[in-house]
Amino acid sequence: MRLGIFADEISPMLDGQIKAIQKEDIRYLELRGVDNKAVLELTVEEAKQIKKRIDACGIGVTAIGSPIGKIGIEEDFALHLERFKYALELAHIFGTKYIRLFSYFIPEGANPAKYRGQVMERMARKVELAGEAGIVLLHENEKDIYGEASRRCRDILTTIDSPYLRAIFDPANFVQAGEKPFNNAYPKVADFIEEMHIKDALFADGSVVPAGQGDGQVRELLIALKERDFDGFLVLEPHLKAAGRFGGFSGPELFHTAAQALKRLLEECGIPYE
Repeated sequence: MRLGIFADEISPMLDGQIKAIQKEDIRYLELRGVDNKAVLELTVEEAKQIKKRIDACGIGVTAIGSPIGKIGIEEDFALHLERFKYALELAHIFGTKYIRLFSYFIPEGANPAKYRGQVMERMARKVELAGEAGIVLLHENEKDIYGEASRRCRDILTTIDSPYLRAIFDPANFVQAGEKPFNNAYPKVADFIEEMHIKDALFADGSVVPAGQGDGQVRELLIALKERDFDGFLVLEPHLKAAGRFGGFSGPELFHTAAQALKRLLEECGIPYE
């Protein structure tokens, strides 16, 4: 299994991100924010310069950690689709075949089933474009979006039914949505997982804790992935200092805490990693 990190959890600046990544001997980052810019705000030239800098340090990119799909389902889709097309361009610049995305916020108190058709139509259009570009989209379960619950994650994945749409499994997000990650969620989406976020949380209040210290059943999930010969990415997204709708922050010290917690779990489970 390969370890990665949402490096903007460490520092908003690339130099600080690289320093901490190298200290932990992690060789991949997921691009969500760099040099005080969200990834989709980077110009083409800025993206090319960042790619040169990380290449020089031997660091690869797991995925474009985009916020695509983190808008209300009733918001304008045409403008959002243009942002998505730019994400495809950035994926090619950074040499990754993956883009993270979401399945739209549902109005508070509304029945998600009412919006199923719109969600599927929008997801299908993006998957069509991704397939043409040779890019795989990774749908992340997230609280308050259509794909909050594992049954709806599976609905998206099986309805679209494309090799260009796979899953990110985030155990903390399932906990915060009131679902047991290993017992309930994992069996529904196991066949689609290409990335797992290493983020744990408590049912009691939804607070995020280091891997293995919460209710996210991270140990059980890692063992199950090992038994399936999973060779995808485990991406640290600790959220140990602050968490918001579009990202989180830990800082260098808490990132170290999170990285060490994951490495201990992997070693205890006899799982090799790089």
